[in-house]
Amino acid sequence: MTTDTAAQAAYVVAALLFILSLAGLSQHKTSRSGVVWGIAGMVVALAATVGLASRSITASGLVLIVVATALGAGIGLWRARVVEMTGMPELIAIMHSLVGLAAAFVGWNGYLDVDAELSGSLLGIHHAEVFIGVFIGAVTFTGSVVAYLKLSARINSRPLTLPGKHILNIGALVAFVGLTVAFVVRPGMGLLIAVTVIALALGAHLVASIGGGDMPVVVSMLNSYSGWAAAASGFLLANNLLIVTGALVGSSGAYLSYIMCKAMNRSFISVIAGGFGTPAASADDDEQGEHREINAEETAELLGNATSVIITPGYGMAVAQAQYPVAELARKLRDRGVEVRFGIHPVAGRLPGHMNVLLAEANVPYDIVLEMDEINDDFAATSVVLVIGANDTVNPAATDNPSSPIAGMPVLHVWEAANVIVFKRSMAAGYAGVQNPLFFRENTQMLFGDARQRVEDILRGLDSLDAPVREMAGTTR
Repeated sequence: MTTDTAAQAAYVVAALLFILSLAGLSQHKTSRSGVVWGIAGMVVALAATVGLASRSITASGLVLIVVATALGAGIGLWRARVVEMTGMPELIAIMHSLVGLAAAFVGWNGYLDVDAELSGSLLGIHHAEVFIGVFIGAVTFTGSVVAYLKLSARINSRPLTLPGKHILNIGALVAFVGLTVAFVVRPGMGLLIAVTVIALALGAHLVASIGGGDMPVVVSMLNSYSGWAAAASGFLLANNLLIVTGALVGSSGAYLSYIMCKAMNRSFISVIAGGFGTPAASADDDEQGEHREINAEETAELLGNATSVIITPGYGMAVAQAQYPVAELARKLRDRGVEVRFGIHPVAGRLPGHMNVLLAEANVPYDIVLEMDEINDDFAATSVVLVIGANDTVNPAATDNPSSPIAGMPVLHVWEAANVIVFKRSMAAGYAGVQNPLFFRENTQMLFGDARQRVEDILRGLDSLDAPVREMAGTTR
């Protein structure tokens, strides 16, 4: 077996492992094995690539590849160990930017180092691949950087609304098509510089035009872009595995974006076009009535007398790192005979699946973690709902106010429960910048403060409720 044949066989194995990884990651119970399959696939792919490259490069070049691989692996392991779950959306966004940047560099290298054997139509196809690869990579790079800046609150999360922004986007796409034709006919450095600049500006403008409420869609959308950028690099490098892997990431990311859009009542085309037709969210700071407050001891008493409890977490739970005391609260209530379940909105947090990962990290049983469609009909028969750090995903304005920026967005109907306790630091609007009338409903009470501390206070309150029972049991014995 030749080195090339062995490498191609290894690529097939790696591609199958990546497919198994995607299948595993599609369910909570198999997600860990999905990660393991993905790691195994990448190890096989890297080993095969280094082995294949060793035939045609010098020893010093091979050393550089190994050093670069080790350096990248070291940085990846370091960031994975130190990043908090609250920082995962930002980390993923910046990783997508690196994929886009790499694809743009590969495209430029493809222009500067053309295979001498290419001629005629094959040379034209090569130039088209170069141009498209640079365009997709540059759009992914700047779009991901802007997403990172928004998610990390380094820039305002409100959508950028330039005059004629849609005309600018369409104009950039038309210019890209025209420049691609010109580049295939007569390639030149000036045309490649022009498309790079246009793509960088388009990527930044597309994501800047999308508001904070749609950022979960943006994350999955950029995931798709990075996949297509990798596939474009695969064509340039004649690497079948990169083509297959890029296509897998690109198509799965696109489908996830579609699911997110459905969950938010947003048009998929609107989001990928930079918020085309989506009204800009605006904060409504006007009070909508009197809100009522409750303390941790009163909440503990209310929970102690409940028959059923639903917990709906949001990004605030992640920020407070409250998943562990929340898991302990669920365990204590279940031990008391209370039916406890979690209701997860598809876009809770700033990353698809964010809340599910947090709860799994805290060892919350999978069978009591339910998606919005599975639990929405049960709120009316629920004694108490705990809204921990969620805001826009439980906003009744989505169903009651046609003029609201989030009108039509499917939300968790928490207000239908007998009692709603909202954990918040203040009465400020949510990430989408929209005031929540839930806070002023008669069956809603606000529990202010850090979510972790308040849940720990509730746990102590439950222990106090149980203390007389334990003392009485001891006296009886």
